[in-house]
Amino acid sequence: MASSTQRRASDDIIPVVDFSGFLHGTKEERSEVARQIDDAFRSVGFVYLKGHGVESKIIEDAFEVSKEFFDLPMETKMLAPHPPGGTHHRGYSAPGVEKVSQDVFGKGEIAKLREVGDLSLIPDAKESYDIGNPTDSTQPNIWPPTPPFPLPTFRPKTLTLFHSLQDLTHQVLNALSLSLSLQDPTYLSTTHKSSLFQLRLLHYPPIPISDLQSGTKKRITPHSDFGTLTLLLQDSAGGLEIQDPKDPTKWRPAIPIPGTILVNIGDLMARWSNDRWKSTIHRVGVPDSAGKTAEKEGVLPGRYSIPFFATADPDTVIEALPGCWDEEKNPKKYEAVTAWEYVQMRMAALYE
Repeated sequence: MASSTQRRASDDIIPVVDFSGFLHGTKEERSEVARQIDDAFRSVGFVYLKGHGVESKIIEDAFEVSKEFFDLPMETKMLAPHPPGGTHHRGYSAPGVEKVSQDVFGKGEIAKLREVGDLSLIPDAKESYDIGNPTDSTQPNIWPPTPPFPLPTFRPKTLTLFHSLQDLTHQVLNALSLSLSLQDPTYLSTTHKSSLFQLRLLHYPPIPISDLQSGTKKRITPHSDFGTLTLLLQDSAGGLEIQDPKDPTKWRPAIPIPGTILVNIGDLMARWSNDRWKSTIHRVGVPDSAGKTAEKEGVLPGRYSIPFFATADPDTVIEALPGCWDEEKNPKKYEAVTAWEYVQMRMAALYE
């Protein structure tokens, strides 16, 4: 994981919040943590959480088994292939299959367009494995058959992480409900009660730095997430950058901080909050800390990360939350839409 020496002044654009005060604190401490998270999401859309309650061993085990999986021969990884299209988002996707598209969100009243450049022509230089809630009958998990799959701990270790991040997600949702003083302090968690979440193992293979700098290849293009919340675990390689909320022409590194989980708002939650909370555009490129060895050899080392995507239950109606709008100064900006309709059109754009 990242060393503490990688912390730098520009990290301050993303606040660090001690979440243990919400998990174990008094009423006043819980309210203060909720306020800090609300402030972070209003100002930059991202927050580092420390004291999050997810055991370090669970995270370490998941990264270990992820590396073991991606080190396997292609024919072995393809024992659990991601189905064509984006309606069943499970299993293994080889490098170049998925392309992140920021400029196609949908059509009609639901359309949302952001001009961040030509983002859909170059497939991402990464491979991934997607895992969902094992209770989700609409999108059952796709596991490699055993035998011949040689990693018996792959399923239990990844599912253990899934359930740990699931619990944390619901706690963050409770913090957001508290920050808005909603009548039901568990309202946002309740709208995610089915936990139809997605754990993604990501591997960015080694790549010539010149390919990234020239734009002929990309690790992941500028985009915003399209669900409600994303929790991110990173290795120490670096490369994640967020768009500066005050100057869209600038990019700020989001260097991994040991012991923290990075959390950000997705487009659906931004819409739900009437843009109170920012869904910030981010990308993965050449890290500031690429190092002299990488520069000398001309190759950027591999990178591993594990994002955890949350979205609301399919029939949840997404319209401006109480406390996020008023008729005179801040009217509702968006028409109502169900979570299912919104997410499906976004996922379809990834595999069109």
